[in-house]
Amino acid sequence: MLENILPHAMLKTKPNLELRIRTLKMDWTIIYDMLSGKDNSSFGWDEHRQMVVVEDAVWNYISSHKAASQFRHRSFSYYDQLTSIYAKDRATRNDA
Repeated sequence: MLENILPHAMLKTKPNLELRIRTLKMDWTIIYDMLSGKDNSSFGWDEHRQMVVVEDAVWNYISSHKAASQFRHRSFSYYDQLTSIYAKDRATRNDA
């Protein structure tokens, strides 16, 4: 469909969508692990801003983990929807 609308743009729909889905799942996994993983007592989720919240001291501690620290000031509005899709496939505390 995208190729019909923009024939000379040389965009391929399937690879672009697959890459976007893969990126969203990776981002969701990082946030899910911060909120649901062991030693997660300091992390919280702000429903209004759709962001991970935690004290500044914790952010300073995890600043070396680029994957996690990218969400310090970044919202992730798809977290609830992706949780309903992917969380059932994740191992829980006893099974991990």
